[in-house]
Amino acid sequence: MQKEKKMNVSVYYDGKCSLCAKEIAYYKNIAPENTFSWVDITVCAKELELEGISFSQGLKLLHVRDEAGKFHTGADAFVCMWRKLPRWHYLAYVVSLPGIKQLANFIYHRFATWRFKRLSHCQ
Repeated sequence: MQKEKKMNVSVYYDGKCSLCAKEIAYYKNIAPENTFSWVDITVCAKELELEGISFSQGLKLLHVRDEAGKFHTGADAFVCMWRKLPRWHYLAYVVSLPGIKQLANFIYHRFATWRFKRLSHCQ
């Protein structure tokens, strides 16, 4: 019997955004091996578009596909990622709490909209 291959968590990010690129570089550095697939959508736009997510939406919000194939965006995407990172799982727990989760998503979406409007490659 053949063992079923476990799907990695896929992180779809805007590699042309200097803030995003720095943050993802940090996560890549601390991530356990073979946990994540890192996809810079400015280089590999088709991967996200094949999932029915537009390039524009991919640039605006962080998207993460978990091991089960479910997509998460915004603060929920960070929580999905943080759960797999050393020491960051504590923050994932806190941000997942009722009330805090809604506030984190609200703040993230406001910031993402502001950032998206400012970056020339997003226009």
